[in-house]
Amino acid sequence: MTTPLVIERTFATPIERMWRALTEKDALREWYFSQLQQFEPTVGFEFRFTNDGSAYQKDWKVTEVIAGQKLAHTWAYKGYPGRSEVAFELFDDGDKTILRVTHTGLESFPQDAHFARQRFEWGWRFIGDNLANFLAK
Repeated sequence: MTTPLVIERTFATPIERMWRALTEKDALREWYFSQLQQFEPTVGFEFRFTNDGSAYQKDWKVTEVIAGQKLAHTWAYKGYPGRSEVAFELFDDGDKTILRVTHTGLESFPQDAHFARQRFEWGWRFIGDNLANFLAK
């Protein structure tokens, strides 16, 4: 088993606003993945994405929800072996929120450049910047 990819970042926003950014479809579409069509923060819900023509179509399912604290989902690709999980955990810091993203199971993906750990590290930094920009509006 490999070491989980963990990224922690503090945002100058209340935890309630951060929770909405993680659980409302339109917010997720804006900062997380624009291809998102349907989402509900309900365990077992399968994300629905538009087919953007990519060879790496997402296959995600919500695995855990603790209102205001944690949202987790699988991260897999249709037609490829491997399944990982992403957990978003929120920690109240007054008028700020600490977000910890933990991505486990990356070693289950094929040994291919698209699935390289460094690619996910870059992606999570990029997504964190998108989230910061979204919350700054």
